[in-house]
Amino acid sequence: MTNFISVQLKKASEVDLAKPLCKFIQQSYPGAEAQAEHCRAAEELSRLRKSALGRPLDKHESSLETLLRYYDQLCSIEPKFPFSENQVCVTFTWKDAFDKGSLFGGSAKLALANLGYEKTCVLFNCGALASQIAAEQNLDNDEGLKAAAKHYQFASGAFQHIKDTVLSALNREPTVDISPDTVGTLSLIMLAQAQEVFFLKATRDKMKDGIIAKLANQAADYYGDAYKQCQYKDTLPKEVFPVLAAKHCIMQANAEYHQSILAKQQKKFGEEIGRLQHAADLVKTVASRYDEYINVKDLVDKINRALAAAKKDNDFIYHDRVPDLKDLEPIGKASLVKSTPVVVPLSQKFSDLFEKMVPLQVQQSVSVYNQRKADLVNRSIAQMREATNLANGVLASLNLPAAIEDVSGDTVPQSILNKSKSMIEQGGIQTVDQLIKDLPELLQRNKEILDESLRLLDEEEATDNDLRTKFKERWQRTPSSELYKPLRAEGANYHNILNKAMQADGQVKKRYQTHRDTIALLCKPEAELNAAIPSANPAKTLQGNEVVNVLRTLLASLDEVKKEREQLENDLKSVNFDMTNKFLTALAQDGAINEEAISVTELDRIYGNYTQKVQESLKKQEELLKNIQNAHQDFSKMKQSNNESNLREEVLKNLAVANDNFVELVANLKEGTKFYNELTEILLKFQNKCSDIIFARKTERDELLKDLQQSIAREPSAPSIPLPTYQTTPAAGSKPAASPAPTPAPRTMVGTKPQPPARPPPPVISAASSSPSALAPSGTAAAPAAAPAPTPGASAPAASTAPSQAQGPPYPTYPGYPGYCQMPVPMGYNPYMYGQYNLPYAPSPVYQTPGQPPYPPPQQPGYPFPQQPYYQQ
Repeated sequence: MTNFISVQLKKASEVDLAKPLCKFIQQSYPGAEAQAEHCRAAEELSRLRKSALGRPLDKHESSLETLLRYYDQLCSIEPKFPFSENQVCVTFTWKDAFDKGSLFGGSAKLALANLGYEKTCVLFNCGALASQIAAEQNLDNDEGLKAAAKHYQFASGAFQHIKDTVLSALNREPTVDISPDTVGTLSLIMLAQAQEVFFLKATRDKMKDGIIAKLANQAADYYGDAYKQCQYKDTLPKEVFPVLAAKHCIMQANAEYHQSILAKQQKKFGEEIGRLQHAADLVKTVASRYDEYINVKDLVDKINRALAAAKKDNDFIYHDRVPDLKDLEPIGKASLVKSTPVVVPLSQKFSDLFEKMVPLQVQQSVSVYNQRKADLVNRSIAQMREATNLANGVLASLNLPAAIEDVSGDTVPQSILNKSKSMIEQGGIQTVDQLIKDLPELLQRNKEILDESLRLLDEEEATDNDLRTKFKERWQRTPSSELYKPLRAEGANYHNILNKAMQADGQVKKRYQTHRDTIALLCKPEAELNAAIPSANPAKTLQGNEVVNVLRTLLASLDEVKKEREQLENDLKSVNFDMTNKFLTALAQDGAINEEAISVTELDRIYGNYTQKVQESLKKQEELLKNIQNAHQDFSKMKQSNNESNLREEVLKNLAVANDNFVELVANLKEGTKFYNELTEILLKFQNKCSDIIFARKTERDELLKDLQQSIAREPSAPSIPLPTYQTTPAAGSKPAASPAPTPAPRTMVGTKPQPPARPPPPVISAASSSPSALAPSGTAAAPAAAPAPTPGASAPAASTAPSQAQGPPYPTYPGYPGYCQMPVPMGYNPYMYGQYNLPYAPSPVYQTPGQPPYPPPQQPGYPFPQQPYYQQ
């Protein structure tokens, strides 16, 4: 009686988790130590998946523990890795647990690049394996009963969790086995079986009959609800339905039996008989309809004995009226089971392999924070550099400090010599030429990487479009045009960056060509430089003048401001603050991260002092430049002016401007080189991302093509051909054979191998044509006997009527089937030999005298079956 339903495990295709996870780790975590640690964890996770899904699992707690550990790891990595078709792309392929496949192809399966799909299928296997472990328990002891009840309730909770989350986790139609209807029914079945286990324990512990009756009645209710949910749906194996129906009747019969004992104790003898009669009817139904699945002989005997004794006592002693079934009070219900909720971690031995890796939400918040920080730092540095360039331009236009240093009129001012020396130490004009020469090569390399990445996307998308056009609605996967939108947007962004970089390179080259000659002059030795500068009479009258001293003081102050800016810029670049802990704390406390509010507050706290110093430096420079311009006006009025001095001053101005342009050009070109090199790394990562998703799409495409080819092969190539009329029409004068009662399916549980159908009863032979010499039902060797003579005047059977014997064996005769034996067709009976399809038999070569009874032909040697009888023509 204790047949329990267990669920078949889903089968998964092999997947290498380590490779894509390690790629993401190497791209996202710069530290070599952190990369190595996380990659080791990824390899351990891949081994855990192989152990949980890559081998047959024993029906034991240790196997379930392995599955639970893998499920817990999936839950832990879900917020830490961006699993999707265009990021960390891992395609998980699972077969339908209940689809047995066909002769021409495998069972139905679904492949998705979705971690939620993997979690759902693994949790299904956890529930399925728990049901198998529970079904293996020994229910004759308390330990087995407790273990079975625990696992059934866990399985019920697992299936219920899938029902609640599968549609949101997959965002598409799932396979039948994990659809909400199927797993909802499985959850209720597991709950009913757990309730039955509690009924068995209560019976074994000899609890009060009223309590046992309520437990049994609740179990019957659960089984009835489960049967109602699945009886009109073709989702579960057919073997499940009769078991549910039988269990519903059995639990209800047990409830009535134990309630009858309570009625007897209350001296309600009529009620006792009524309940026992109802229980007897229920088990009789089970015995007649579902005996192939559940043996209820012991329960039938127990109820019948109790019913006979109750009737005897009532007939001779009590004479109590037996009430109708509808007048009996309903039996109460007592549920001692509930679905175990899925609360991670499910495994008691769980330890997070990626404990030191921050969740993806925190990573994204840190990334946005770093962008905010970079914008703030770059803005401050840009303000300071712009101010420095402005100061240099103003000084160059005023020929300062060369104007106040030019006391001899025929030597190079010291400030110009210092600038020339600095330029020569940096490589001079050759450095600028080399940097400008390298830029096109770096640019071309980046363009080739980007173009190759987009070319790969274009080719895969064209292939996908061709297959979609060919197979139309059969091609059920995300279109490449939609899937690649983020990648194409990213590629377009890189194109814009390269275009802007090309424009910036052009401006740098143009400015370099404008100032190249002056820069080259400034790089020459002192003697050549002095010869190139026109000489002039010195302004000796201004030596020691107060105006000159003021200018020198102001210029020294301005130089000090510039040096402070350089130090301030270095300080801004060197400030580093890890926001990970801040965001982790916010996520733990609030369950979400308000990145903008946290980042703005922290940036103001960390960089507030620096930004204030930047503004003070800008304001101080503004005042110094104003004072320098005013002092220079006084200096110019006092200075003796002539054409030679003006020409000399103009050359010195150009040299000062050339130095400033050289410094700025070298800085811009080095930044450009650094930019192109860093962009190369970014574009290589982008190319790897494109290659990975294209490889995953190719794998998915090959799997889908294989499935489509198999499904096309399974489709019928031609309509079914109807049978000839003589094979479907009964013989004249014979009654149509009564349709036998439906034969129940073989006794197999979920996932077991199907057996051949049972042999149907022999066909009914018409009275006019039946005789002892006719063939017995297939597989029975009857002794031949002579046919009686026909009654005079009786009409012979029509030539167009079918023979009364079955045309061939009515049961399967393939090798391996019980009762199989070869049946060679007798030579006297082969209606297909001469094309006489209208004749039920071939004419006998032996002629008889009309009116004489036929005689059997001689037995053919080696033929173990009786010959076909001869019929009067």
